[in-house]
Amino acid sequence: MSQAAALAPAPAPAPRPRGGGSEFAPLLRLVKGQGLLDHRPGWYARDIALTLLGFAAVAAGLLLAGPVWWSVLLAVPLALLSARAAFTAHDAGHSQVTADRRTGRAVQLVHANLLLGMSREWWNDKHNRHHAHPNHLDKDPDVAADVLVFAEHQTAGRTGLRGFLTRHQALLFFPLTTLEGLALKLYGVRALLAKDGPYRTRGERRTEGALLLLHFAGYAALLLTALAPAQALVFALVHQMLFGVHLGLAFAPNHKGMERPDEHEDGDSWGHLRRQVLTSRNIRGGALTDWFLGGLNYQVEHHLFPSMPRPHLRLAQPAVRAHCRALGIPYTETGFVDSYRQALGHLHEVGATLREEHAGRPE
Repeated sequence: MSQAAALAPAPAPAPRPRGGGSEFAPLLRLVKGQGLLDHRPGWYARDIALTLLGFAAVAAGLLLAGPVWWSVLLAVPLALLSARAAFTAHDAGHSQVTADRRTGRAVQLVHANLLLGMSREWWNDKHNRHHAHPNHLDKDPDVAADVLVFAEHQTAGRTGLRGFLTRHQALLFFPLTTLEGLALKLYGVRALLAKDGPYRTRGERRTEGALLLLHFAGYAALLLTALAPAQALVFALVHQMLFGVHLGLAFAPNHKGMERPDEHEDGDSWGHLRRQVLTSRNIRGGALTDWFLGGLNYQVEHHLFPSMPRPHLRLAQPAVRAHCRALGIPYTETGFVDSYRQALGHLHEVGATLREEHAGRPE
């Protein structure tokens, strides 16, 4: 897609062909035939090993350097490694890592609960609902009105601090992402303590709780052993803030400003192909983009094939793009910087009415 095309309003969804039949089935057969849904345990084993070695190296560096302020610089690689752990936990939750459920659950528990302090089951419950109904205001928890809002009618009645945040949400978006790492921990702990949480068994709740406690205790013990209290606090803040920004960079451009099924009369009847393609945005780039965004830059392919291993997403892209072109379905792909311009532009537009109302009020 050219830059001019990216700046233009998104075209209306193409009408579905008559005569019945699944638009997705031929693409699924093609991708299966190419072996792109086959698991890559060796690839993930290497990736996981490098991540764990990185965590160990940072911990060793902190203990060897001792209580010096230069040690705070190690929060930068730790934030990058935390994002790698988050991407692996995400992939394990989609059964990308292995076909064995018990192994996949163990991989996700280690990376989410133990390394990040984030509840596996809370994340899976929320994220699976997002995948089932992406960008649907009534069904996708990721676009429910909260700190940010994603549609003009969600701004109604927002006053005080919430009104201020909504009026300036585009400007405040990246500063707010500094809290994302802490928010993931808080939401998970809250779900763990809630009586109606997503945990199916008491044993599941105990396992997750024990790993979360081990994470928090281990994290605090490492920092307070290696650093002075003030240094430990600064290190933790830098680490969590950079981790949150990294996650924000990975998730922000994926759906914001894309089609919303709830805006269309037939939106609830869209098939899998249209529901996932029309609501998702890809980001162009090379190997560095793929690494930094954890493969989520292939958002269209990931949503079409959630269990597809991360290294196969770029290989599936040509077939997906060609299939969409043949059906006349818009396939959105843009550059790294422009993806954020589009996403933030949408957030700015949503807050316009509230800004106008606020500007018209007498002092």
